[in-house]
Amino acid sequence: MHIEPDLPPGRLAGVDEAGRGPLAGPVIAGAVILDPARPIAGLQDSKRLSATRRETLYDQICDRALAWATGSASVAEIDSLNILQATMLAMQRAVAGLEPAAEHALVDGNRCPELACPAQAIVRGDSLVAAISAASILAKVTRDREMLSLDETYPGYGFASHKGYPSKAHLDSLERLGILPVHRLSFAPVRRIAQRRA
Repeated sequence: MHIEPDLPPGRLAGVDEAGRGPLAGPVIAGAVILDPARPIAGLQDSKRLSATRRETLYDQICDRALAWATGSASVAEIDSLNILQATMLAMQRAVAGLEPAAEHALVDGNRCPELACPAQAIVRGDSLVAAISAASILAKVTRDREMLSLDETYPGYGFASHKGYPSKAHLDSLERLGILPVHRLSFAPVRRIAQRRA
């Protein structure tokens, strides 16, 4: 059940990320300003949707939203800044890419990046605010597509199935095949394997 944020009138951007927990690949943020004149049915937290449903909603968001954008932070940025600061950077880049620009932003979670507009963090916002749900879907589909591409580049690691998360299959492939440039060395499971293989 979505809530209507108690904010002054203006262009409201929902902001969310995908990919904080994986051991590989970038962290991706989405930012979406929905168009009240072109509603999208079925928006909710991307994790509660099937991959097929996410793809359908992704296309509708891109077609009907007043503005949408994604931003990313690379593995190198994650390792040099830490995952929290890299996530904030990805969110900043996503919001900066909106045209027209946002006048307010609602961010999933309990922290906000520094933005050019006022921002408010909402815990479980991806389930509560339609614009954040849309941003969640945008970020998740974009990141999943990147991981499918990495699966083609690096066969044998299973990126298409685990999307870089620390599944047993992923950890086994790391032990067997070694660490790739797309792995996050600042994450403990990768760091431990790197130290053992040094």
